[in-house]
Amino acid sequence: MADHCQTGSVGFLEDATHYMDLAARKLQIDEGTLKVLKEPKRVLSVSVPIRMDDARVEVFRGFRVQHNLILGPAKGGIRFHPDVTMEEVVALAMLMTWKCAVVDIPFGGAKGAVICNPRELTKGELERLTRRYVSEISLIIGPEKDIPAPDVNTNPQIMAWIMDTFSMQTGFTAPSVVTGKPLELGGSHGRNEATGRGVVFNIEDACFHLKMNLAAATAAVQGFGNVGYVAAKTLHDLGCRVVALSDSRGGVYCEQGLDPVEVMAFKRQTGSVLDFPEATNITNEELLVTECDILVPAALESQITADNAPRVQARLIAEGANGPITPQADRILEERGITVIPDILANAGGVIVSYFEWVQGLQHFFWSAEEVNRQLRRRIIDSFRKVYAIKEEQGVSLRIAAYMLALDKVAKAMRLRGLYP
Repeated sequence: MADHCQTGSVGFLEDATHYMDLAARKLQIDEGTLKVLKEPKRVLSVSVPIRMDDARVEVFRGFRVQHNLILGPAKGGIRFHPDVTMEEVVALAMLMTWKCAVVDIPFGGAKGAVICNPRELTKGELERLTRRYVSEISLIIGPEKDIPAPDVNTNPQIMAWIMDTFSMQTGFTAPSVVTGKPLELGGSHGRNEATGRGVVFNIEDACFHLKMNLAAATAAVQGFGNVGYVAAKTLHDLGCRVVALSDSRGGVYCEQGLDPVEVMAFKRQTGSVLDFPEATNITNEELLVTECDILVPAALESQITADNAPRVQARLIAEGANGPITPQADRILEERGITVIPDILANAGGVIVSYFEWVQGLQHFFWSAEEVNRQLRRRIIDSFRKVYAIKEEQGVSLRIAAYMLALDKVAKAMRLRGLYP
């Protein structure tokens, strides 16, 4: 999933339903169906007590939200963060429903979280926290019910602990209960790179439709975590000149271009991209309005707002993070003719390859890296072209077109299944 942490969770939930309302009006979805789609199917709040290394007992709070299960089992990451809220988790679960539907994979949306700062926990404390949390939510997760994945501050090791805990409780090894696992435990090739790679697959097809020469284009990437780094490196490998990169402490700019591999090596040595040789230090705010053809916000939500949207210079924006553009800014960018590939399409590569991993685990038959990437590209390109066709036919933005594709798919499935009882 894309890296970001939520600071204005209530506003984020409002933003998530705002686009849904706009798409529903275009589709003329009935009020009853819309009411169902706006509400999470299940919200589980759990107490997570663990014994710390010094023998103290601490109690953490955890959540697992399942937004919609009409198309299949729930799917969504688990994040460990001190500022996470239940409202944020509900919003992210809703986004996962649309993300899965827009790229045509048979999952509903879910999200999980534990309110904690993992950097303040030892490895033993982190393992005990993970295992206890999984024990508490094990009532509603499982290979055919709800399949977690990594998200902010969680990783393959934590996914391995989740799989082991669930397996111990069921009495048999259940690799498909979670995705994003290490390869040795049934993980998929290409999972770590999938989100960033999917962002670039979207950019490639957008450039084709916009008649932009990607090899002659310039790009700026905000956020130099997993998603931002892979997107920047892939763009660089395709000949695109990456002129600006940033992390949480700030960014660097070089008109002649930056090599993301060299910048990442520098960051690992120093802790930040700041002061990279032969580059100029800039702020994250400056990066967003720097002169470039392609902008990839892959860090936090609500980065492009009504204040800075008039100064954005990129022709194409691909949302590597969830919700990096506010609705007010989105309208300004659309009016200025700037194309935005929305988050539910742009960063869906992670959930697509998570789906591949789930399928491989169920079948106990594993694919090569080449096959994973081939199937990822096929699904991304197919989904982008469906969304672009709706945009052209309906005269709407790519974002509203993506929501229309997703809502129409879920609403039709709801009508076919009917309302129980």
